[in-house]
Amino acid sequence: MIDHITLHVSNIERSIAFYTAALAPLGYVPKAHHEPTIGFGVDDGTPHSDFYVSPLEPGQRPQPTHIAFLAPSKEAVRAFHEAALAAGGRDNGAPGPRAYHEGYWAAFALDPDGNNIEAVVNWSGYTIPTA
Repeated sequence: MIDHITLHVSNIERSIAFYTAALAPLGYVPKAHHEPTIGFGVDDGTPHSDFYVSPLEPGQRPQPTHIAFLAPSKEAVRAFHEAALAAGGRDNGAPGPRAYHEGYWAAFALDPDGNNIEAVVNWSGYTIPTA
């Protein structure tokens, strides 16, 4: 299980604004303030965050990556995509079904550093195996 992930970004203020807008339809809010790093998570009354943005060290360049956020509905996927584009993201795949497997419905946007951010509803019936 993953507890949290940190994405290093070239402009922390721009990225905080982007992710605040893009992730709001998925129920994410800025929660953990470890300035200049900011953690995002669901608004559940706890300080736990599972997605962080943190500035790059001087001289470092961002290395694009892919992050998929689980969405509660197709409407939330659509709202994520619209919010991401309105916040300065670039379209990387409009909301709709994907051929990965049955029930996979997603949208993609590139954040200001070129990271591929996805919101997905996955109704495939897949369950996480237990030990």
